[in-house]
Amino acid sequence: MKTLIIEDEELAAERLSRLIVETEPAAEIITTLASVKSAVKWFSENPMPELLFMDINLADGSSFEIFKKVNITCPIIFVTAFDQYAIDAFKVNSIDYLLKPLKKEDLKNALDKFKRMKPSAPDMSQLVSQLLGNKKEFQKRIIIRFGENIKMVEVKDIAYFFTEDKINYLCTHAGLRYPVDFNLDELEHLIDPTEFFRINRQFIVNISSIEKMLAWSKSRVKLILKPVCEIETIVSTDRSPHFKEWLTGKKEG
Repeated sequence: MKTLIIEDEELAAERLSRLIVETEPAAEIITTLASVKSAVKWFSENPMPELLFMDINLADGSSFEIFKKVNITCPIIFVTAFDQYAIDAFKVNSIDYLLKPLKKEDLKNALDKFKRMKPSAPDMSQLVSQLLGNKKEFQKRIIIRFGENIKMVEVKDIAYFFTEDKINYLCTHAGLRYPVDFNLDELEHLIDPTEFFRINRQFIVNISSIEKMLAWSKSRVKLILKPVCEIETIVSTDRSPHFKEWLTGKKEG
């Protein structure tokens, strides 16, 4: 059973490799990759493994970025510290979603499921139902760190998230700004999409922070936010149609 691991934490990768071999002696760990970039390069140069173990938060971004660049056809077992990505995981070839710290019993069950697999796709709705009870929970608070201080910010109190000089920030309705540990790709999965929308690569806005909207070139929309933001906030061309649906509360089908 040729197995590939994508995990950016060295100790976690070593422990996962050891547990896999202990649980399934026939397993062969081909290699361990630590980033989106290295994974895309590896898949372009090597045949598909029989099984893929994958973390979600990697050294250079979300592992879901890999699927945008590579057609991965092998079964996948996600091993991550976050439970909020389960629905996204089952949109790809995932057969199980294991939470860290990984338990050997959970790993054994996942490998048994892999060995029982038929060519047909697994019942995604049943798997998601078992994991999440048919309801996705969104993050209610963001923990931020500045210096030696740790602060908790309610998501409902956040006006927008933005990136500036490669640093990610949040801005509250009260105008307070703090750096955040999550990048915007990760935040999109953490917060309620009925309340927040990513207008471009640099901004995610809370619907309640939009004070005014102006028609812009190429069918785009310029937003005037509150609190005022010094960076220009324009909905990108490719996101404009989805933005207008979001404003009306219409769900994408």
